[in-house]
Amino acid sequence: MAPLTLSVTVQDSSISSSSEGVIAGGTAGVVVETALYPIDTIKTRLQAARGGEKLLLKGLYSGLAGNLAGVLPASALFVGVYEPAKQKLLRMFPENLSAFAHLTAGAIGGIAASFVRVPTEVVKQRMQTGQFTSASNAVRFIASKEGFRGFYAGYGSFLLRDLPFDAIQFCLYEQIRLGYMLAARRNLNDPENAIIGAFAGALTGAITTPLDVIKTRLMVQGPANQYKGIVDCVQTIIKEEGPSAFLKGIGPRVLWIGIGGSIFFGVLESTKRVLAERRPKLALRPNTEKSKD
Repeated sequence: MAPLTLSVTVQDSSISSSSEGVIAGGTAGVVVETALYPIDTIKTRLQAARGGEKLLLKGLYSGLAGNLAGVLPASALFVGVYEPAKQKLLRMFPENLSAFAHLTAGAIGGIAASFVRVPTEVVKQRMQTGQFTSASNAVRFIASKEGFRGFYAGYGSFLLRDLPFDAIQFCLYEQIRLGYMLAARRNLNDPENAIIGAFAGALTGAITTPLDVIKTRLMVQGPANQYKGIVDCVQTIIKEEGPSAFLKGIGPRVLWIGIGGSIFFGVLESTKRVLAERRPKLALRPNTEKSKD
């Protein structure tokens, strides 16, 4: 009967971990998006500006409400997929290759969340660049003029940016956190998790800025379609603006993602801890019942 007892215990733990990840991810996503939305708006306008266009600093919270409607399920879905995928991959990979488990889990979570993230990102960035005054207007216009495909404009470039971003950021965070825990020989507190999250976020943000510029240009172009795709976008930017254009918005992006990483991982870990502390200790019940038999 012992193997059956072990199987039930592991299954219960896995389900609890996944549901806690969904709640923690959604909470962290909403908090960080609300806090840092103005910086993201400035970054988007810098990247979308062509030539010497003047930067508009009004309406920095434009599109926030509609964006939160997408951020909540996307963040919940990402962490809800990432956590169980990470645990399974860590059991598959040897301990010295744990980084590959974190990289792969981050990419898997990113793919799952992308189906919600991309339409939300398209609407958000169209509003941030002043094309629409409300999310509902943006949705109606895109649906009527561009169709379903309009909501997934720049999907390829989004994956090109976000899959490496998710994989690198979560891998850096997990690996630094593991190393710190081994050195300290204890669990980390919330400020320590937040500091590690800030470093991982800022570094990943800097590395992926060129990919973010490409993604932004493709998403905000609208029905005009001045870019035929990722390759054409890259070639056009180099020809008309030079290679330095790929670093547009790097300052706000690093600041935004660095602070965002601090808030996100800090809230994520603290929420997971609170949920775990409140978790009913159901895993012990099968053992008790089996021992009575």
